[in-house]
Amino acid sequence: MKFRHKSTQEEKNELPMTPMIDIVFLLLVFFIMTFKISAQEGDFNVKMPLQGDGTPVDNTQLPLKLRLRSNGGGDLQEILLNDRSFGTDWSQVRGYVASLVGDASGPTQDEGPEVEIDLDYDLYYVHVIEAITAVTGYRSGDEIIKLVDRIKFAPQRKN
Repeated sequence: MKFRHKSTQEEKNELPMTPMIDIVFLLLVFFIMTFKISAQEGDFNVKMPLQGDGTPVDNTQLPLKLRLRSNGGGDLQEILLNDRSFGTDWSQVRGYVASLVGDASGPTQDEGPEVEIDLDYDLYYVHVIEAITAVTGYRSGDEIIKLVDRIKFAPQRKN
């Protein structure tokens, strides 16, 4: 019968740390690469009607539909706002939006009007910037008058 002798030095069992660190970093990279940012669920912007006199609100003008037509070469041919033609004059468009929205008070926090911009595929980008500039507001001296805060783009139509 053979007896084991206890040695004076205890044998140390070490865990290799390098492979563990590698695994942790691989998992970290995997979760970062597969992370999808999504809209917060349950955050709905529901607008209930206020208690009032019961008269219906005229929503035929909202959202304002701004249509930019090009001549096929990228230049602006015609501006249509709610099916009303303005040629290519942005100052008339701004005046019409100010008359619809009312430029004295500007838009409220969440209930301001919305402009939906529909444009031709081949229109130059500079005309889109001009459209956004015309409907969002203007400068009167040192004062900035806001007209519309909410802008969205219409889905692209198939030709």
